[in-house]
Amino acid sequence: MAGLVIIAAVVVLYSLCATVLDRASITGPLVLLVVGSVFGDGGLDVLHIAVSAESLRVLAELALAIILFSDASSISVSSARGEVGITGRLLGIGLPLTIGLGAVLCHVCFPAASWPLCALVGSLLAPTDAALGLAVVTNPLVPRRVRETLSIEGGLNDGLATPFVYFFLALSLSESTSGHWRHALVELAGGIVVGIVLGGAAGWLCRWACARLSVGDRHKQLAFLAAGLLVFATALDLGFNGFVAAYVAGFAFAIGSKGVLDDAKELSDDAGIYTSFAVWLLFGVAVAGPILRLGFSWTALLYACLSLTVIRMVPVAIALIGTKTRPLTVSFIGWFGPRGLASVVFLIVAVDQFPHASDLRVLVTAATWTIVLSVVLHGLTSRPFAAAFGRRVQGSSATPEESSGPATIGRFRTSGS
Repeated sequence: MAGLVIIAAVVVLYSLCATVLDRASITGPLVLLVVGSVFGDGGLDVLHIAVSAESLRVLAELALAIILFSDASSISVSSARGEVGITGRLLGIGLPLTIGLGAVLCHVCFPAASWPLCALVGSLLAPTDAALGLAVVTNPLVPRRVRETLSIEGGLNDGLATPFVYFFLALSLSESTSGHWRHALVELAGGIVVGIVLGGAAGWLCRWACARLSVGDRHKQLAFLAAGLLVFATALDLGFNGFVAAYVAGFAFAIGSKGVLDDAKELSDDAGIYTSFAVWLLFGVAVAGPILRLGFSWTALLYACLSLTVIRMVPVAIALIGTKTRPLTVSFIGWFGPRGLASVVFLIVAVDQFPHASDLRVLVTAATWTIVLSVVLHGLTSRPFAAAFGRRVQGSSATPEESSGPATIGRFRTSGS
């Protein structure tokens, strides 16, 4: 009960001070990560939970599933048409390059680690989380298309990285589990099928019901949230990949529903945010705190710095060659690639399956230092960097890629300058 008292008190205090903290560029994940690290096993030892605990894994998986489904269903093709070129390059060129470069530099930093393990580290740290740079994607000073690009990328790359994560996880385990990677491919393919079938059917059913029955706004929100959870749970029950199913189902649901529930996603967005906050707190308790208590791992810290700079920014620069995007904008997009909830969830899933302590140490230290450093640096720099970038761009002639206007992509809706 002492742990519950602490958690409840922290939530109350943070809720009351959230606006003030946001102005100081202190984000919710940063606050909860610090609290979890201080009161967990790595600090005052008041909160007790293991990284392999079933409750932590289930909560983390539910949070990511809700966000994957909601984000995928929220991408407006008509609104995103102007950003397809840049975002498509970031996802189609930048994401694979990020995974590959992350694997190579991981092997350089940890020569004893196997290539599949290094590829796993690179892939689970490849997704970005726009929520950690909320001050960027909601700041009207930042040109609309830059905000939309970062928001769309953050909403899509976690789902696109999922197959890579599970494939390289299977390869890492294949030494002890024969044919594990083949089973992973079946899980991924099954997840796609389940997502298409159930997501499309749920979308069509919601559209039919809204047209013929009197469905209230609250019940629409509940139906949307339940649809995502239904797909996720069904895929898991059938032995398939629930994350892939939820992600694909979001697109299928949007097509099947034809947008009738576009205004009914508030409950899902709130559920995703609040569960993700709980995950950040428990991540601090179970993972970050114990890792930080072990002291500095200079190799892991070096890899974390490389992950947030070279591994992210070089692929972004390569992906945007030929788009006439100015170097300042390329650097800005390259820097704001925070590692967030998806990386945390993938790490927890991987830890739950890894049999070798030595490989597990490399995986956990490299990923944890990268995530912690990202939460701190991207959180603290999001507001001042966004303001400075916006003023700099507005003070010069904006290219078509940097025009202002309302941003209506994904979960973040703002008005342009």
